[in-house]
Amino acid sequence: MSNTERLANYDLRAEIKAYWSERAATFDQSPGHEIFSEEERAAWHQLFLRHLGPGNGRAALDLASGTGVISHLMDDLGFRVTGMDWAEPMMERAQSKAKIRKRSISFRLGDAENTMEPDNAYDVIVNRHLVWTLVDPKAAFAEWLRVLRPGGTLLIIDGDFVSSTPLERLLSKLAVFGTRLGILKSDAVQASAAMMDTHRSILSRVYFSQGARAEAVADLLRQSGFDTVTIDTDLARVHRAQAKHWNLFKGLARGIQHRYAISATKAG
Repeated sequence: MSNTERLANYDLRAEIKAYWSERAATFDQSPGHEIFSEEERAAWHQLFLRHLGPGNGRAALDLASGTGVISHLMDDLGFRVTGMDWAEPMMERAQSKAKIRKRSISFRLGDAENTMEPDNAYDVIVNRHLVWTLVDPKAAFAEWLRVLRPGGTLLIIDGDFVSSTPLERLLSKLAVFGTRLGILKSDAVQASAAMMDTHRSILSRVYFSQGARAEAVADLLRQSGFDTVTIDTDLARVHRAQAKHWNLFKGLARGIQHRYAISATKAG
């Protein structure tokens, strides 16, 4: 990699960190981020149990943990959870939330692409909506494989937030139009034009700038040394629970997006 490429990657990663630092203040107000119902909590639990089984005190690393939403779900299931995020405002909110809820989750500042964790340290690694932001996913996957114990499982929850079907685009336009007319419920958090521009700019420069399709992510996991890579697109129960907190058209659009969970193991 040339010095120019390294500088470009550094600048992009710095922008990503700054973006999520700014988003921290309102992150938990948005459906799809925090858990807004017991129905949704149960749906997430079911997904984790399907791929990971019960915690039973096993060590789990939640990468790009944000305000700790996934960490708390894993803690519910009996995992011994460490949450890691590189945005200090996110980490501060995660630590405060865990203290209020009296959870024994360890949160620490760290880089998901270079964790600085020991070899073979965790039974489970999980992340949500991290992979689409990665500058070098193959290097990140190799890092996660190193940190995972033999026989351990990686669970990725992500989606393609770039390419969309004509039906999805139509539903999204109807959602925006109905909101502007005041006949449909608006989002709890309205992103500023500047934040939306920043998001689009970041998305255009990450590795998966054309969309993080499940098969492409799965192929990179196999190339990085993971075994038994399984794609699960059955997230309907989670999406149905979340949709109740959006307007009709936005809920329908979310339900048909290309979203998925991918589990992969490290050879024992």
